[in-house]
Amino acid sequence: MARLLSVNVGLPRDVAWKGRTVHTGIWKNPVRGRCRAGRLNLDGDGQGDLAGHGGEQRAVFVYQTESYRHWQDQLNRTDFVHGQFGENFTIDGLPDDAVCIGDRYQIGTALFEVTQPRVTCYRVGIRMNEPRMPALLTSSGRPGFYFRVLREGEVGAGDEIVKVGEANERMTVAEINALLYSPDHARDRLERALRIEALSPGWRSSFEALLQNQTTAAGSGNAGLAPAAALHPVAPGFRPLAVAAIDQESADVLSLSMQDPDGQPLQPALPGQYLVLRLRPTDGPPLFRSYSLSGPLSTERYRISVKIEPNGVAGTYLRKHLQVGDVLDVSSPRGSFILQSGERPVVLLSAGIGATPVLAMLHALAEARSTRQVVWLHAARDREHHPFAAEVRRLMLGLTRGRSYVSYSRPDSGDKIGEDFDATGHLSQSVFDEVGVPREADVYLCGPARFMADMKTALASFGVPPERLHVEIFNGSESMTPGIVGAPMRAPHPPEDDANTGPLVSFARSGVAAHWKASAYQSILELAEACNVPVRWSCRTGVCHNCESGLVSGAVAYGPEPLDKPADGNVLVCCSRPIGDVVVDL
Repeated sequence: MARLLSVNVGLPRDVAWKGRTVHTGIWKNPVRGRCRAGRLNLDGDGQGDLAGHGGEQRAVFVYQTESYRHWQDQLNRTDFVHGQFGENFTIDGLPDDAVCIGDRYQIGTALFEVTQPRVTCYRVGIRMNEPRMPALLTSSGRPGFYFRVLREGEVGAGDEIVKVGEANERMTVAEINALLYSPDHARDRLERALRIEALSPGWRSSFEALLQNQTTAAGSGNAGLAPAAALHPVAPGFRPLAVAAIDQESADVLSLSMQDPDGQPLQPALPGQYLVLRLRPTDGPPLFRSYSLSGPLSTERYRISVKIEPNGVAGTYLRKHLQVGDVLDVSSPRGSFILQSGERPVVLLSAGIGATPVLAMLHALAEARSTRQVVWLHAARDREHHPFAAEVRRLMLGLTRGRSYVSYSRPDSGDKIGEDFDATGHLSQSVFDEVGVPREADVYLCGPARFMADMKTALASFGVPPERLHVEIFNGSESMTPGIVGAPMRAPHPPEDDANTGPLVSFARSGVAAHWKASAYQSILELAEACNVPVRWSCRTGVCHNCESGLVSGAVAYGPEPLDKPADGNVLVCCSRPIGDVVVDL
């Protein structure tokens, strides 16, 4: 008979880690007497990161003494105490290769159901003083598992664990764990897993993505783990394209049209994607910059539009030195900020140069003669700084259910309201009401950081659900640094101790490059952090794929090897090192 040996709880605390502060609830200590198990938690317990831990599907984490003994042998450790792995229940029995998702157990007066294996992150490495621990737990088939609470009640050390039910489809915790994290994603097993009603929604979504990837033959990699930013990988490298036209769109925006010098077709793009350019100034290293495609979809020409900032090195170089006929090194189209298919209304919301990717979406909608409701909302300073104005008006005429609204923050005396723009001021929630923005729309947002922050707040108050909001960030991406608190916000920059030797690692979206120094960094992720480049990560050992990013050019070596390789054309920055110069899409 399985038995509950210890009930462990703990509230989040701040701990020091690599010069940063981590807010974590992984430290759990045994409680005396009995403890109430509630729907979301045990009394006295808490999680530091509710996005990754806790909640109804992960109310109680369970780990077994059999696995304790395994890790004591593997790690040559004798210092383990109950709660060592962050578990709420330390138990004797119920190994991961025997317990199935959907099994139900009575412990004390409470009733529990197994929902999913544990998802590991770097914090278990902190607790164990072993950075490899996330990968070791997952690859060993001993992750532990989560309970949800079907009936609230009291539990205590010494209680018997009595099995009272099970799912019709029998798949163990170890099987489910391997199905997601190992390279073998057998279709029949994915279909079996999806028939388990008790499987948590997060794991269900991952398996659905893997199954969809197989159905559409979408490509390599682990679609169940890859973040949205890495879902459209393309082959690394650049191709030479000739500048066919240079057009002045406004006082500070230039458009460049490019084509293959030999007339060969270009890689098809999706509306909203961008290109990475490699520029070669005569007095310095190459510059890498990302620019959104702003024109109609075409395999004959790409059009990008560039804002010329007063101190912008790349924009100034293009304005001063580029001529029609010059050849540029250009990547294939990249990015996951793309127009979604379907019949839902579309809101294209932008400010300044943020119009470029949503303009490409407008071209696609007009070309398809879309009958979807389309609302174009744009903010500019004045007519002189309002690119694509005539182009947008022409495209909107081709939409049967299109409406546009333009606000100028500082219109010039010659700017005509009702002709050049619709109102003075800024876009706001009141404008959404005035224009009749549909709350069920897909909203595509791009612009300066302050504008985007204001619009996110306004859209949330307006009632647009988060899953309907699609965001494109110039000069980087949204970061994910779970548990890190109090870290100062700094613009991306080369590290203070950058050398002039070693492979050059360029972060294309952030516009920063730094030399790789093996003695200073264990991974490209650590170099990115030294440069304050926005990054996403969680496990830091090649398990979770949150750090998966595009590899624009070059090659990498892995150490440790990831449990499942990223898609061709992508890289896991948390466990990779450059082989020669590389360009990463961060």
